[in-house]
Amino acid sequence: MSGEREKAVKELRDDPSEDRLWNVISLFAGDPFQTAKGLEFSYVVKGGELFISRKEKSITKSTVDMAFRRARELDWVVTGPKKLGVFGASYLYPVFLSLGLITDGK
Repeated sequence: MSGEREKAVKELRDDPSEDRLWNVISLFAGDPFQTAKGLEFSYVVKGGELFISRKEKSITKSTVDMAFRRARELDWVVTGPKKLGVFGASYLYPVFLSLGLITDGK
């Protein structure tokens, strides 16, 4: 992980905010991730939207923010994508996990 990424992730973990989250998500655009079912994907950020390589529809920043707020309500322990309760949760869940923002409770 580059110095810029490490610093941004640390700041997000130390003081979680929607703006910091969007900044970190933007820094990781293009990286490979895997869904809970093991399907590989990546994403690009264009404006206020995430475009997932496996989907035609985008995930808006407001949806990412809703998932973030839901994770906070769950005290950052999210046992699966459906617990986030938003469109695109199957993609947001592994991103949140890889950033260390949430745990799966195991």
